This record gives sequence, C-alpha cells and structure tokens, in this order.
Amino acid sequence: MSQEVITKADPAYLVVRTGVKRGDVYRLPHNQVTTIGRATTCRIVVQDEICSRNHCELFFDVNCWRLRDCGSRNGTKLRGERISGDVELKFGQSFQIGSTIFGLAGSLTQRWDDDDGLDEPIESDTVDALRERHESDSNPEILHRRRQSRFRQPVDAAARDKTSLELSRLYRLALEMGSATTAQGLSEIVLEGLLNASSATIGAILLMSSSLAKNSGGNDQLSVVAYRAQNHQPYHPVSDSLSQIVLKDQEAVLARDISSDDRFLDRDSLGEIEAQSVICAPVRTAEKVYGLIHLYSTDNVSQLEVDDLEFTLAVADQMAAGLEQLQRVEKLQAGLQRAEVENQTLREQLRSEMDLIGESPAMQQLKNRIARIAPTDATALIRGESGSGKELIARAIHLHSNRRGGPFITMNCAALSESLLESELFGHEKGSFTGAVGRKLGKFEQAHQGTIFLDEVGEMSPGVQAKFLRVLEGHPFERVGGGDPVHADVRVVAATNRDLEKAVSEGTFRQDLYFRLQVVELVVEPLRRRKLDIPLLANYFLNRFARKMARNMVGFTPGAMQALIEYDWPGNVRELQHTIERAVILCPHEAVGQADLHLSALGTTGKSVEPTRDISTRQTFEALPLEIVEQQHILATLEWTGWNKSQAAQILGIERSTLDRKLKRYDVERPRERN
Repeated sequence: MSQEVITKADPAYLVVRTGVKRGDVYRLPHNQVTTIGRATTCRIVVQDEICSRNHCELFFDVNCWRLRDCGSRNGTKLRGERISGDVELKFGQSFQIGSTIFGLAGSLTQRWDDDDGLDEPIESDTVDALRERHESDSNPEILHRRRQSRFRQPVDAAARDKTSLELSRLYRLALEMGSATTAQGLSEIVLEGLLNASSATIGAILLMSSSLAKNSGGNDQLSVVAYRAQNHQPYHPVSDSLSQIVLKDQEAVLARDISSDDRFLDRDSLGEIEAQSVICAPVRTAEKVYGLIHLYSTDNVSQLEVDDLEFTLAVADQMAAGLEQLQRVEKLQAGLQRAEVENQTLREQLRSEMDLIGESPAMQQLKNRIARIAPTDATALIRGESGSGKELIARAIHLHSNRRGGPFITMNCAALSESLLESELFGHEKGSFTGAVGRKLGKFEQAHQGTIFLDEVGEMSPGVQAKFLRVLEGHPFERVGGGDPVHADVRVVAATNRDLEKAVSEGTFRQDLYFRLQVVELVVEPLRRRKLDIPLLANYFLNRFARKMARNMVGFTPGAMQALIEYDWPGNVRELQHTIERAVILCPHEAVGQADLHLSALGTTGKSVEPTRDISTRQTFEALPLEIVEQQHILATLEWTGWNKSQAAQILGIERSTLDRKLKRYDVERPRERN
C-alpha cells in the first residue's frame, strides 16, 4: 500500500503481528516518540533476549512516519534488511525485532505490503472491538480488551521472569486481601496494591449500591468506596461510555491518549485530569457484577500498558471472590444473629410453657424438690399416673440444670420391641441388621452433654435393662453390630407409672437397676388430689389455645368451672388440656359453659350421667383379675366415645398404638352395627 502524504489528523497504529503480545494494538501519538525495547521505561516492552534495552524508536516527521534503530546489538529489520539511521515507514509495512514482527497501520482493516505470508487483514477480537468503537464518534478509542487474565494460562518461557514477578505481587496482594473484613477495607487494600504495581497515578474503586445487582448498564448505581491520587487531585468519573461498555460486556479495557481526543474533552471529565491512559476493569464473578476498578495515568511518558491491564484484571477477579466471601460471611453472621435471637425467644417461650402451674401444697413441694435436685447430675425417677405431667417435670429439671444448653432427648420405652429399643437407645452400625443401611447414633449419643428422658422405663426388657445399667454406672457401650466403645456424658431422668417394687419382686425388673434409678425420686400427684390447681391450669390452657386459634375467649362460666373442679380427671392434666382445647374449638361463645366441656363419664362422681358400662360406680364388689377390670374399663371407654379410638386413648392416658395392642391381645373387635 502506498501513502503519499500523511497528516497529524490521520490515525496511526502499531500492531504486534507475531510474538508473545500478538494481537496487541498501540495507537501512535504524532507528537511523541514511541520507544521500543526490553527496558521497562520503553513505551512498548519486548520480552526477547535478542531485543536490546533501548532497541528502536518510531516517530512522526512532517508528513511521514520514521523508524530509527538506537544502536541495537542485533538490529532492526525492514524488508529483511537491517536498517541504519532513520528510514521512512509506510502504512502496511512491517519491521522485525528478534521473533516479534510489528506492522504500521493507518486503519483497522490494514493489509500488509510484505510478501512474507502475513498479508491477511488484521482480524482479532481486539481489532474487531476497536473497529466497532471507531465507527461511532460517541465512543472512546479502546486499544485493548480482556475477558480473562493471562495469569490463568501457562507461562511462555520468554515472559517467565516478568510473569513470576507479577505473580509474586499478586500473591502478596491476595494475602493482604484475605485479611479484609469489610468491603471498604478490601477496596483500600486492592487500590493501594494496584497503584504500587502499575504506572497509574490516580485510582478509584466503585461498587454497586446493591450488592445483589445483576448486569446493568450505566454507573448511576455505583458509588466510590476507595480513591487515591498522587497529587491529591479530586476524583472525576471515568468516561460514561467506557463504563457502559465494561459493565455490559464484562471485559476490562485499556484506552490511551484520551486527553488528546477532542471527542472526550467536551463530554467527559477526563480532560480535567488530563488522563493519558485509562484502565477500566469489572469486578465480577460468573453470576454478579460487584463494581468497577478505575486506573488513570496522567504521565505521558509512563502510560498504562497491556501488562497493567492483565494485572488489574487478575486483581479484580480476586477482589470479586473476596467480596463474594465477605457477603457470604455477612449473611452467615446475620443468620446466626437471627438464629440466636430466635433461639433465645424459643427458649423463653419454652420456659414459659414448661413452667409448672399450680399453687397446691403438693405442687409447691414438687417445685421445691426440683429446685434442689436440678443443679446436680443425679439420676432422677419420676413416678405418677399417665397424663400427670412427668415429661414436663423432666424438662423442668433439664431447664434448671447446668446442662440446659445441651440437648433434651426423649424416648418412650414401651413404644418399641426389644431389638428396636436397643437400636434406638444405643445406635447401630451399618449392616447390623436388615434395613441398617448406615450408621445411626443412638439416643444416648444424641443426648451427649445433655439430658435423656426415658418414659415408661418399667417396660424395658431384661436384656435392654442390663445394657442400660452399665451406662448408668458410667461404662461405655457399643452400638448394635459394633465393637468400638462409645462414651456419652448424659444425665438420665426416668419415669414410670408402674409399681416397680412389685415388678422387682416378680423378677421382671432388675433390682440393681431399680436402686440405680431411685437416687432421687419425685412423685407427681394426680390432678384429682390437686383441686386447687384446676382453675389455674384451665385458664392457662384456655388462653393458650385461644391465642393459637385467634379466638377471643374471656373465661369460664361459674357452672363450667365448678364442673371442672368436681370432675375426677382420670386422664389427669393431659385430659384437662384436651378438654379445654375441644371447648375452645366448639364453643360458640366467648365464655366456656358447662355444656361446652363434654366431660367423660369416667371421671364424673355425680349421678347425672349414666355410662354404658361404668365399672367404677358399682356398689357391689366382684373379685376380678386386674386384666379383666382393665378390659372392661377399656370397652366402657370405647362405647362411651362411640369407638373413637383416638379419643378413648386420650381419656385412658395411653398412646393409640398401645390401645390397639391391648385390643388385639384381648381379641376384641368393634361390634357390627345392627340394622
């Protein structure tokens, strides 16, 4: 390509056609000398041993570009020959320094005059981007774009020393970044590191006002969180169009000689700070854009280079990871604080719900006894009828003990067979039995440093009793199917409604276990012997269920309260609780009346209700075995409830599954309805 006259208005570019920096494009200023060499003070640095420290120069002379060799050892070749002195370099011509070939271009679609096999047009992602920007007069001249830093790729041997130095800087900076606890602190560390590692004289870091901001155009959502300038210059935002490009494409860009471009002096504030070169890099991960890094150089000698762009992009990636980690930590801390508040609220709510309600002498004595034994680790045995609140007593002991910060684990010993109960209490190993697909921790391990409550402990089989006794004596235990000893620091609170003394005499309960459990014994009196507590409990349950069901209940009518007091409550507090819950659900008024209570005939001492089969009201004594009496009592309860097993189980104070087992044992089925 021939060029007769070149003016200062004609743009000129120096393109690296081969070598380590292949594809890089430099805009050549007409009023400056572009130095090329191995020295870091050169504008274009060539990492090649054949290249001298100050190898050659390229400058504009009147109406042409000239190339001058600066006395290099290996020379500068033009058209295959070493040059001497100043030679004219035309658009489309190339010259060579070692293994690197440079070409002078007057346009971004330049074709080369050389007959060296490199005569294809300049086509790369960098030049394509430049052409897109050049075609619009409203956009800045971007000379380099990077989506990923070269530090992600293997290092070329020719550039290993420089890359090692940059990696060392990046490593030290990453260590400092790891110590940051806030986004502000991280930004300050990053900015200081970038200014020390580059030729930038001004730097700023801008972060999105919303840390969850997605890709967005414009910088109106950005705020400056860190800023530094060598001469204490005020901050001026980078070209808005440049920020738009970076935020949209998520690529770091390097723009040069902006202050000499009339298109930006009037529109942007970069002219006010006389920026010779600008780096704008996105701080982003694959999912989010956190902000931008702005670096300016006001020195026309030490301008920002492609290496600065690479290093800035690498730091930006590290900063994005740091911001993501800080966000994650902040969320975890916020979640932890919420969990602590909720935990404290639930604990207070649990304490209020676990408060022992009652002012009767029996309840006062029980509260005093709990206060004395709770701070100790002594094993406690709670005795009382079904539904009297034995688990509530156990929770009260735990909440007032030194183990209240630990777990409270409950286990009903009557609900499972011997083998399953052993597995639940002590755990099992994988493959120890059919269905054991993995290791399972037992209740004792789960209750480590806490309390385990064993309800209906009198129902344990002799085999489980022996293993349980060893745990109570402080010995380690083994999981089912395992051989490794397991230690558990657990306080045991047991409960039963059985006559353990009779069970010991009959040989169904171990005597040594009985004495080991009975270190401290607490007896919960049935509700029928604590008439003073009934009004307090009834009002407590009424308020509780009214809040839960969003009902406005004012209390009980005098007749209803009198009926509650006179009732014998065979199901104890549990029956009272269910009675009040049912009344709140069914009562159409604000005050619960006597008709809303639906009390069972089993606990009615008056003669107003005649149950179908009320054994307790018979005036004559019949010498019947206890099993027969139990069977008749269960059948009477089922008939009274219309064979509603769930309701009958509640009245009887047993589980539904227990009732089903008893009916199966008695071989009793629901009678068929007569036509």
